[in-house]
Amino acid sequence: MEYHVKLDAFEGPLDLLLHLVNRLEIDIYDISVSQITDQYLEFIHTMQELQLDIAAEYLLMAATLLEMKSKMLLPAREDEPAEGEFEADFEEDPREELIRRLVEYRKYKAVSETLRKREARWQLVYSKPPSLFGEPQAKPLADVSVYDMISALQKLVKRKQLEVPRKTKIQRQEISIKDRMDEIIKDLDQSYGRKAFRDFYVSSDREHIVTTFLAVLELMKKRMIVCEQEGNFADIIIYRI
Repeated sequence: MEYHVKLDAFEGPLDLLLHLVNRLEIDIYDISVSQITDQYLEFIHTMQELQLDIAAEYLLMAATLLEMKSKMLLPAREDEPAEGEFEADFEEDPREELIRRLVEYRKYKAVSETLRKREARWQLVYSKPPSLFGEPQAKPLADVSVYDMISALQKLVKRKQLEVPRKTKIQRQEISIKDRMDEIIKDLDQSYGRKAFRDFYVSSDREHIVTTFLAVLELMKKRMIVCEQEGNFADIIIYRI
């Protein structure tokens, strides 16, 4: 059974690139094209494995990065520019346009985040009914994004592959995303509304892993759960709302 899911959390290839720059702690003005290209292609491959809809702009950026990487591998010209060739064009850094777009996008993203926080403060003006005693409180998404979830899944899949014996017979067990969503909610309710992301993956079966991951994303989209991460590379914790 194939699942095709499109999520609003994907904001475009520049958003993914900026996420990779921040995660790898790369200087945005001195990007390692080889490193950022390899990481970008790995994300695209993972998204394709999960059968998530990938817009053409993601693939266009992948082609652009590959072209840029090939140019950076070419030896630098040592001869003088030909007659009529501008010095600026002769010494142009292939990364310059990408860096400019990333810096500009980062500014807009920062302004957007500021406006979002202001909107959240204004929403506090409205009252709400008192919560029941002991009800799990909704936690903010913090810095957890879809890209962080995919990174966590990549680590989990690699760990599961190491745990599986070299020769094993796995019984195929089909389960729908809706059924898996119900199971996750039930599991959270039995775990006092809190559980680590990795603890939901009890099987090494690829279909189970993909279905569980898509179910988690769908629950996040419906605001039935939220995720929290204390810092980079820390375990992602899922909370029941």
